[in-house]
Amino acid sequence: MRIALAFGIAFLATALVGKALVPWLRRLKAGQSIKEDGPTWHMAKQGTPTMGGIMFIIGIFIAVLLAGWKEMLAGEYGHLFIFLFALIYGAIGFVDDFVKVHKARNTGLTASQKFLLQLAAAITFVVLLRKFGYLTPNLYIPFFNVQVSMNWTLYMVFAAFVIVGTVNAVNITDGVDGLAAGVTLPVSLFYVAAAVLWGYTVFGVFAAALAGGLCAFLLYNFHPAKVFMGDTGSLFLGAAVCGLAFSMDMPLILILVGIIYLAETLSDIIQIVYFKATHGRRIFRMAPLHHHLEMGGWKEEKLFFVFSGITLLFCLAAFYGVMDRFAPFA
Repeated sequence: MRIALAFGIAFLATALVGKALVPWLRRLKAGQSIKEDGPTWHMAKQGTPTMGGIMFIIGIFIAVLLAGWKEMLAGEYGHLFIFLFALIYGAIGFVDDFVKVHKARNTGLTASQKFLLQLAAAITFVVLLRKFGYLTPNLYIPFFNVQVSMNWTLYMVFAAFVIVGTVNAVNITDGVDGLAAGVTLPVSLFYVAAAVLWGYTVFGVFAAALAGGLCAFLLYNFHPAKVFMGDTGSLFLGAAVCGLAFSMDMPLILILVGIIYLAETLSDIIQIVYFKATHGRRIFRMAPLHHHLEMGGWKEEKLFFVFSGITLLFCLAAFYGVMDRFAPFA
């Protein structure tokens, strides 16, 4: 019941905040600067308000507090840990967006600044999870239903690499209207299902709030987008996805539920490496993958539905891979 409540509150709060936020961002002239090396038709989006991720961050926060109040009274704060972790990444993204808007350019913080801030947040979060007993250095292998013991230091390095990599992969995926939100929606529903199966109500509340916030955000972000989530939103989403995976002690599941994030990132890496190795030749028409498909004639709506559909299928496979991890709660 409280999981459904979290979804409903987040949806309603995000939708209401969006009605005020979008006009406010327009008045502030918080418009997105479009990269000149992207598809030429994207230049028509120049000036569309960015930092729209603020609306679902607020909506999720309200839902987590109200629907998760019973857990907090009982001394259970797992959902708040994940929210605060994601909020830190959202704050990093907000600073990046603010610099872009303030200086009217498509780059904000330097790569090294973002990396160090994200790395510090990742390490702090993992240490916190271990301290409160949510995380072990035993790596759970989906489908095989076994755990591989790891040295804690090695696990910390692994965790930091996975978190920073995944967060930036979500950021790369946010390249066409609705795409990052649409792909992340089935991922959040996967976590809801896993939380219900295992009796992890506290994580189900956060995952359901995430799903509700994204559904409401798509009212404003589906093509043609009235607002972009910006790095504020995409870094928050990446951290939320990672936070749930590590809090539920199954980080390897990110390979399946994050298949689109992975494909987008790999396409970017392959393009850069091949371009440098061949002195100017390309494998893709344009990287990342969604731009390659756009250049091949795919519309933004098609990208949204195909990529979200692929993610949904992989999330179903992921659920099958973890459903025997614990005996279902009655």
